[in-house]
Amino acid sequence: MEVEGQENDRYVEPSPSTGFAQLWSQWQLLDSVLPTGGFAHSFGLESAAQARLVVLPEDLETYVIHVLENTGSLLLPFIYAITISPDEKTWHKLDKFLNATLTNDVSRKASMSQGSALMRVAAAVFSEVPLLKILRSSALATGVIAFHHAPIFGLVCALLGFGPEIAQRAYMFVTMRDIISAATRLNLVGPLGAAVLQHRIAPVAEELSKKWMNRAVDDACQVCPLLDLVQGCHGYLFSRLFCS
Repeated sequence: MEVEGQENDRYVEPSPSTGFAQLWSQWQLLDSVLPTGGFAHSFGLESAAQARLVVLPEDLETYVIHVLENTGSLLLPFIYAITISPDEKTWHKLDKFLNATLTNDVSRKASMSQGSALMRVAAAVFSEVPLLKILRSSALATGVIAFHHAPIFGLVCALLGFGPEIAQRAYMFVTMRDIISAATRLNLVGPLGAAVLQHRIAPVAEELSKKWMNRAVDDACQVCPLLDLVQGCHGYLFSRLFCS
């Protein structure tokens, strides 16, 4: 019996006919062990730390929340669009749209490198979805795709059985996971403190997910432009640990 107000993406226990194998693939996509290059990027946190914009623990928490706000407002529309229409034409269209939208050279290159790595890994790992390998080979042959991360993540999510709303939450989760991991590597927070911080921010991430969920690509925008400016300064750092 359905309960009024329940979300369309509510968890449903897999049946023996569909198998539990799909769940293992879905979990693996969100596993930090998957070598997609996410931990090479700090979302501008390294630059913010050197500029003394992030010094105290509360500064870090605020920065993470602002990154999630920007991710929700700018990138969740791309996740939503591809998950409701996971085909080659939609992917190519969204990739070109996002390439034109990202005016920051550092964030554009980060998106392309992470997306390219994710597509390569997904095509190799998730062999039960041969379409991933076909799409990658076709895109490499034509050379017209920039391989931006958000559309590819949404595409892989859709082909692995994620619903649109779960896929959007998953993207917010990996963003939160990766930036907090970067904070740990930059010694802005310890491993235990990072775990506590992630748990404390999770309810905020859920609210931001619901706030920006299921929006059209034409509505994509950045609501925290200072973060984009800070990330753009990353290339000018004298010494740096991360790529962005």
